[in-house]
Amino acid sequence: MRIRATVVAVTGAVALSAFVVPAAQAVGSDAHHRLDTLEALHAAASGRSTFTGATGGTGTPYALDARFTGVSVNNGKPIVAGTSGKVRVPVKFKVTHGAGVDVTAGDTELDVILYRGSYSNPANLLLGDYYPSCSNTSATVATCTGTIDILPGEELENADATGWKAAGYIVDWNDVDPFADDIDFTKVGFTESSALTTAKLQRLSKLTVNAAPEPVKKGKTLTVTGKLSRANWDNGAYAGYSTQPVKLQFRKKNSSTYTTVKTIKSSTTGSLKTTVKASVDGYYRYVFAGTSTTPAATAAGDFVDVK
Repeated sequence: MRIRATVVAVTGAVALSAFVVPAAQAVGSDAHHRLDTLEALHAAASGRSTFTGATGGTGTPYALDARFTGVSVNNGKPIVAGTSGKVRVPVKFKVTHGAGVDVTAGDTELDVILYRGSYSNPANLLLGDYYPSCSNTSATVATCTGTIDILPGEELENADATGWKAAGYIVDWNDVDPFADDIDFTKVGFTESSALTTAKLQRLSKLTVNAAPEPVKKGKTLTVTGKLSRANWDNGAYAGYSTQPVKLQFRKKNSSTYTTVKTIKSSTTGSLKTTVKASVDGYYRYVFAGTSTTPAATAAGDFVDVK
């Protein structure tokens, strides 16, 4: 089990051991120690001889002959999260490496993570519960799959609904004990890369509709109400999405095609309300096209029987 973390950076590298927030499942002290050691590795690689709280070590790790290629997060689609549960985001990538490097070895660690802001000073960071799984497809290429596991209620705030970037790192311990109190980092291979690809994180939206009265006489007025809401990661609830354009659409009873009747805007509380003249039996629905921070949403059609 991995430690899940919201991270504040240390100058020159992402501090994987800083401001750690444990997952719902308990994380053992060995895992904490492992992250402390990795932070010490970052410190050594960036030329910082000491770092408060990190495992001790000497020397500078050598540059590992390996690089990330073809990184894909959520198959290139926006990541949409509500206010609770877990969102498991698929991650795929390849590692091209020298013939002497084996990323599938037991003493090699690698991961791809998401960060918001700059790599040297990220505002937030997201990672998976487990390290990716890799298989060698040739002597110099490995194909890897993993996940970014997001707990919206614990890890996200509204400011996180924006663009993110992916970073990756690989550590070849070369039989060095990562739990040792004093590590000779000159024997350890290390590489990291930032801005490998981009990902967009969005706040889940919901849309409802109700056409009344039902049934209705032909030619009479129908009132179509509804609400557009979206996840509020700051308080863990859903709140109305105000002043957004929403289309009212209609399809006849025996048709499969919706046509747009009119476009209205949601109120300051996200409420929707408009009127139409009843003509024939059919379904009314609201459709929201989405914004950069919020995905599109379509309400299920509400059937109206016209007498």
